[in-house]
Amino acid sequence: MGRLMYSMMTTLDGYTADADGDFGWGIEQDMELHRYFEELMRPVRTFLYGRRMYETMVFWETAHELPDEPPEMAEFARTWQAADKIVFSKTLDTVSSARTTIARDLDPDAIRALKETGDLTVDGPGLAAAALAAGLVDEIGPIVVPVVVGGGTRFLPDGVRLDLELVEERRFDSGAVHLRYRTR
Repeated sequence: MGRLMYSMMTTLDGYTADADGDFGWGIEQDMELHRYFEELMRPVRTFLYGRRMYETMVFWETAHELPDEPPEMAEFARTWQAADKIVFSKTLDTVSSARTTIARDLDPDAIRALKETGDLTVDGPGLAAAALAAGLVDEIGPIVVPVVVGGGTRFLPDGVRLDLELVEERRFDSGAVHLRYRTR
């Protein structure tokens, strides 16, 4: 049985984007963190995206073709390209990456069936909120970066109560910390 994991960079005060929608406050090209994240994502068979997150992540469809990119970037591009992607959107009509389909609604039974095939991630705080509310998320893994932005898009939604068990933590020289929790 696979796991549904929710993992994103978040500020110390719990935001994935600031009040202006910017998420570029992350850490400067931390290749140690990038390699670690690629290792975490390597076993993922399917990425579940909201439309905005998909539009950000589709960069990886051609990232391996960019000149002068570090090898870590090409490695993650290959990992991303090898996985299936499902974009949950009521407005998107076409996708611009291989192995990608569009779904209009999050169907908990369909997600449970996908978990039977291997690991999945849910990416984007809006879609993750729906998956959390449906009790589908098995692991939560915030990558906390050393910045406070004071408001914006929250990593975790209001109104969801979860009992968690810490199963891993890792610190990086950049000051980022990855925390991996299993839901109980």
